[in-house]
Amino acid sequence: MAAPGPRRSVSVRSLSDGCESLEGAGSWDALEWTKNEPVTRPVSHVNLEFLLEAERVVEEGHGVVLVNTDKAGTLFGTLFVTNFRLLFLSDRTRNIVPLGTIPLATIEKFNKMVVKIQSAPRQTDKSSSRRLLQIIGKDMRIIVFGFRPQTKQRRVIFDALSRCTNPARIWDLYAFTCGPSKFSNPNPKVRLLNEYFRLLGKGFHRASMSMIEDGSFALSNDLWRISDTNSNYTMCQSYPFALIVPKNISDEEVIQASTFRARCRIPVISWCHPGTGGVLARSSQPLVGLMMNMRSNADEKLVAELCTQLVDEKGSRRKLYIADARPRKNALANGAMGGGSESSSNYFQSEIVFFGIDNIHAMRESFARLRDYLDTHGAASSDGMSSFLRHGGWTWGGGNLSSMSASVSTLGDSGWLIHVQSVLAGSAWIAAHVALESASVLVHCSDGWDRTSQLVSLANLMLDPYYRTFTGFQALVEKDWLAFGHPFSDRVGMPSISGTSFELTRQSSTGSFSSSPMRQSSGSFTPQASNSSHAQNNYSPIFLQWVDCVSQLLRIYPFAFEFSSTFLVDFLDCVLSCRFGNFLCNSEKERQQCGVYEACGCLWAYLAYLRSSEGSPHAHYNLFYDPLKHNEPLLPPAAALAPTLWPQFHLRWACLSESQAGELDAECRNMAIKFSEMRKAKEAAEMKAKEYSVAMETLNAELRNEKQVSSSAMNLAKRASKESAAIKRAMQSLGCRVDFTSSGICTVDVESNPKETSQKLMHSPPRRESDGTLGRDDKSDLSLSITAVADDVVSGNPLGRVCETLCPLYTRDGGCRWPDAACAQLGSQHVGLTADFDAFDRLSINEEYFQSE
Repeated sequence: MAAPGPRRSVSVRSLSDGCESLEGAGSWDALEWTKNEPVTRPVSHVNLEFLLEAERVVEEGHGVVLVNTDKAGTLFGTLFVTNFRLLFLSDRTRNIVPLGTIPLATIEKFNKMVVKIQSAPRQTDKSSSRRLLQIIGKDMRIIVFGFRPQTKQRRVIFDALSRCTNPARIWDLYAFTCGPSKFSNPNPKVRLLNEYFRLLGKGFHRASMSMIEDGSFALSNDLWRISDTNSNYTMCQSYPFALIVPKNISDEEVIQASTFRARCRIPVISWCHPGTGGVLARSSQPLVGLMMNMRSNADEKLVAELCTQLVDEKGSRRKLYIADARPRKNALANGAMGGGSESSSNYFQSEIVFFGIDNIHAMRESFARLRDYLDTHGAASSDGMSSFLRHGGWTWGGGNLSSMSASVSTLGDSGWLIHVQSVLAGSAWIAAHVALESASVLVHCSDGWDRTSQLVSLANLMLDPYYRTFTGFQALVEKDWLAFGHPFSDRVGMPSISGTSFELTRQSSTGSFSSSPMRQSSGSFTPQASNSSHAQNNYSPIFLQWVDCVSQLLRIYPFAFEFSSTFLVDFLDCVLSCRFGNFLCNSEKERQQCGVYEACGCLWAYLAYLRSSEGSPHAHYNLFYDPLKHNEPLLPPAAALAPTLWPQFHLRWACLSESQAGELDAECRNMAIKFSEMRKAKEAAEMKAKEYSVAMETLNAELRNEKQVSSSAMNLAKRASKESAAIKRAMQSLGCRVDFTSSGICTVDVESNPKETSQKLMHSPPRRESDGTLGRDDKSDLSLSITAVADDVVSGNPLGRVCETLCPLYTRDGGCRWPDAACAQLGSQHVGLTADFDAFDRLSINEEYFQSE
C-alpha cells in the first residue's frame, strides 16, 4: 500500500508472510516506520460527517498504526479522541474502522507501552523501540495503536483519554452533553407501575405522573398490594418508590422489617404467578450476626406471608425456599460483618438453599482471563499476528495435541462458562419450583443487587412469556435491574451523583501485554504495576454476564424469543457506551436527583427507532419467533444448560469470520426481505389491477350512458323524421306542394284541387325528390319549418282560403271562433292532425253557434 505523506510504500505480502519477512519481530520491521518523518497537523474538521450529535474532537493523531490488523487498507489512519469515543479513521478508505473505534465509557483501562525489538545482526543499532498505546475494552477487545517516534502524539492521545474517560462529574458525560434529542425518555416510574398493575391483574389501569404525584397508585388484589412506603426513598435509598408486598402486612411492619436487612432491602415481590399464587421475591441478606442468633419478628412475619396461602383445596401449605446465591462459606464469612443467612427454624415452612455463585471480583477476573484467551488464541491478536504465526506453524495450536489441549484448558481456566452455567442452573431451579410446585422463592445474596438481580430476572424470563418480547424485556430490565438498584455506575465504571468514579488502571512506563507468554517471540514486554487494587475496584461485568445467560437461553429455545442475538449485542453495546441516560447512576433515586430522564436520551427509544426504520425484517427481530410454541414457562433440564461462547459478542473482534454464527439468520433474513418485497410488489400489482378494474367499470358505465343517450337521440330523430313526413303528407293532402332545397329552404305552393292531390298521395308510391331524398322516408333527417301568418295580415294567403273552406268555426269577417286561434297562428295545424284536447276542454259553446244565418 502507498501510505499518505512521506511514508514509504509497504506491500501487503510483507505483512502477511510474517514468518519469512518479520524475522521473529512481529509486523513492525516490515513497516520500517522509524524512517518516517514526523507529521504534525492541527485538529481537523474535515471528518465532521462521522461525528454524532454534540460530538466534538478533542485531540487527534496522524499516521497511527492499528496493530491488531495486517490489512493494508486499514493499517494506517488518523486517531481521534472525542468527548464520546476513540475513533480510528482509515487513511486509505477514509472510513471508520470498527475495531479501532470504541466509546470512552467502554474502555476498561489503557496503558502506555514501549516494545523493544531486536534488529538484524548486521545492523549497528541492535535494538529499537516502538511506542504503543494499549486499549482494553469491556466488550472483549484489546486494541493496540502504534505511534511515530518523536511526534509526541501518543502523549497527546494518552492525556486526552485520561481527561475524557474519567470525568469528575456525572454531568460531564456525553449523555448529558448530547441531550434527549429525538430519543426522549419518558419517566420510567410510569412504566414500572404499569408492570405492577399487570402482575396484580389490574392491567386495565394505566399509570400516569398525576397518579404518582397524588399517591393514588396503591392498588391491590386478594393477596398483594402496592405500597408507597418508599415513595420518598426514606426507607431504602436503593429501592424503587413503589413496592409489592403481602396485603396483610401494614406499612409500619414493612418499615420495622427493613431494619433487619442489609441496606434496608426488605423482602418484596418481583413476580407472582397469576394462577397458583406462588411468588418470586427478592431481598438482601439478613443481619443475623456472627452467632446467627439475631431475629426480627416483623421480617419473619413478612417472609411467612409469602407462603401462607393454601396450594389446593386439601389445605396443603405452600413451600417457601430461601435461595442464597452465595457459597455457604461466603455467607458464613459475612456473619463476621453482621450479615449471614436465615435459619429455616425461624421461618415458617422454609428451606435454605445455597447456589454457590461467586462475587463480583471473581467475575471480573474471570472476564479478564476470557478476554486474554480470545486475544491470544483468536484469528488475529493485539500483537498484530495470526494465531498460527504466534504458535510457529500453519496448524491450529502448533500442530500438537498438547498445545491444543492447553489452549482448551485455558478457556476452562478462565471460569467464565462455569459462572454462566451457575447462574443459568440457579435460575432454572427457581423457575421450576415456582412453576411445578407452586412454591414461593425468596432470593438474596449479600446486598441483593448483583447475583440477586441475575437470578430473579432470569427466572422471570423463564416463567413469563411476556418478558421474552421487546416490551416485556424492557419492563423486566427496568424493574429488576434499574428500579431495584443495581449499581450500574460502580459496575460499569462511571461517576455517580456523589462525584466518585471508578479509577481506570493507567500505566505510563515501559509495559507489556499481560497475556500469554507465547507472545514473547514478538518482542520484549516488561510488566507494570497498576494504580488501583481490587479492593478499590467495583467494576464487574455482572449485567454483561446476565445478557450472556439470556443469549444462552435464546440458543436453547430459538422459537421462544421475539428478539434476536443481534438485538442483545446492540443493547449491550449501548449500555456499555453510556450514550444514553437509562443506565447511569446507581439507583432510581440518583437518576431522579440528576434529572437523567429529562436531560438524557432514551436507549429504548433509540433501539425502537432502529427497528422501525426497517420493520419486521430488521436484524433485531427473531425470524423464528413463535409465541404459540412456547407460551408456557421455559424449564430447561440440567443437561441442556451447558453454555458455549457467545459468538456474536465474544468472538466478533478476535475471530471475525467465526463470529458470524448468525449467518444463517442473515440468509433467512435476506430471504424474508425478498419475500416481503415480493409480497409488497404483489400487493401493489393487485392494487393496480383493482384500480384498473374500477376504471374499466367506470368506463363501461359511461359507455352505457352514452349508448342510452345515443339511442334516445336516434329515437328523437326518427320521431322528428316521422312527424316531418306526416306534416309534409298532410300539407300535400291539402293541396300544398312542399319543396325542399339542399340549402334547407322550404317552399309551399297551394294546388287548385287539393282532393286530387290527396288522392294522388294515397295511391302514388313514394318518390324521390329532386334533391335525392325520399318523400316518405322515415329515416330522413330533413326538418320542415312552415310559418303561417294570420288571415287579416295576408288576405291572399292560400292557407286562408283552405281554412275558410274546411273550418266550420271560421267567420265571414275573417275571425275565428276557436279560443286560442291556433289555426290562425300556425298554418300546420288542421283538422285531421293531432287534436289539442286541452283546447277542446276550454271551448265554451255559445248559442250563437247554432243560430241560422
